[in-house]
Amino acid sequence: MKISELARRTGLSAHTIRYYERIGLMPVAERDGSGHRSYDERILVWLEFLGHLKTTGMPIREMLEYAQLRAAGATTEASRKSMLTAHRQTVRQRMQTLSDCLDVLDAKIAGYGD
Repeated sequence: MKISELARRTGLSAHTIRYYERIGLMPVAERDGSGHRSYDERILVWLEFLGHLKTTGMPIREMLEYAQLRAAGATTEASRKSMLTAHRQTVRQRMQTLSDCLDVLDAKIAGYGD
């Protein structure tokens, strides 16, 4: 698929996709006969996963480290699992903090009555 189609399907801009390629967050795309980028459907799963990491607050430098480990193959599975486990704990802590803040907001709103 062309970069415009990938952008449409992922919600990312073509600029962001090129940036992700340039920094190594995603593999460099193959080129077609005209020199245009051509992406395999499998990249959609990877970009969706990166989107989840980004949404949960993983810094780009950690996403890059994970991408490099992934590219290195199966021998890095333990390291990748460790990274994701640590990130999951960070996300859980952030969720608890947000839940506590939501409780405070709810109490404050209730204080105003109807």
